[in-house]
Amino acid sequence: MGDIPVRLLSVGTALPGPPIDTAALASAFGMDQVWRQWVDTFIGTRTRHLAVDLSTGERRESLADLGERAATQALARAGVSAEDVDVVVFGTATPDTLMPATVNVVADRLRIDGVPTFQLQSGCSGAVQTFDVAASLLSTGRYRTALVIGGDVIAKHYDVKADLTALPPDELVNYVLFGDGAGAAVLAVGDHPEAPVLRSVLTRLSGLGRAPGQTLRWYGLADRDGGEAPASEDYKAIEEHVPVLAEETADDLLDDLGWDRAEVGYLLPPQLSVTMTAKITERLAFPAAEEVSCVAETGNNGNALLFFQLDRLLPVMARPSRAIAVAIESSKWIRSGLALERV
Repeated sequence: MGDIPVRLLSVGTALPGPPIDTAALASAFGMDQVWRQWVDTFIGTRTRHLAVDLSTGERRESLADLGERAATQALARAGVSAEDVDVVVFGTATPDTLMPATVNVVADRLRIDGVPTFQLQSGCSGAVQTFDVAASLLSTGRYRTALVIGGDVIAKHYDVKADLTALPPDELVNYVLFGDGAGAAVLAVGDHPEAPVLRSVLTRLSGLGRAPGQTLRWYGLADRDGGEAPASEDYKAIEEHVPVLAEETADDLLDDLGWDRAEVGYLLPPQLSVTMTAKITERLAFPAAEEVSCVAETGNNGNALLFFQLDRLLPVMARPSRAIAVAIESSKWIRSGLALERV
């Protein structure tokens, strides 16, 4: 990462509402037992948290609400005050509004001002991209403490009155794959010997000539009745490309650091779904690594996923040990990952 070591001091997370299991989801949308069995077999996600009330469509929490809660928890766990934060970076595919940027709404609520703020528009790789931007700034020596946040509220695109039996598969799958949530982390340079060191961060656009695997549309007044679905997904393309891109990412991280696969004690694999995560983890083939996953309980909540994985990792991460995290963005195919080491 550079001559100045950047350390991960803490992580915070936030989920909206109670967990919603597949049976409750099926009941809300009038789906039958066959559909529930399909979700259990081919998706595997047991519960997810949604920022809308499925019975009314009323919004429970915004992305800013969740980001604020996660960031407040991360700052408290790090023993860092808002006044100590030198830069804020937020990664999301689903900002509350185009303007003002959600990062600035959250910063204002936290009473953070007079510092650089950045909002990165990206799918699941956006969380890693926040680490990349923040660590690059910290390694210059100009800043000491960064707050990075990632999250998505995808349920605001749901039509709670939709007849799911009439939807094509590329739209239907979004109702079962995704959940909502946010996470945050505090990164810092200086005297923090107990905290893991961020050894490497990798983000690479890998979509040249490749059709998008996922599309999420933002409507204005002129096009909101155009008939295009707000969200669609080419799940076959994702099944084909994500495992390959994940393997390339892991290989690049290991090559960059000179690490052997057998030296990695923890693997944080992509969290598309339970079934996909299992396939990818097997392909990555880290023989001694403990898998750190959350998607079975949280659903695929986009840019929050990495933070939920890190929240599970930090309390159990041995000293010494090494961890590799991989996240793949399937809209225009960004591969990303990071490496942590506790010494």
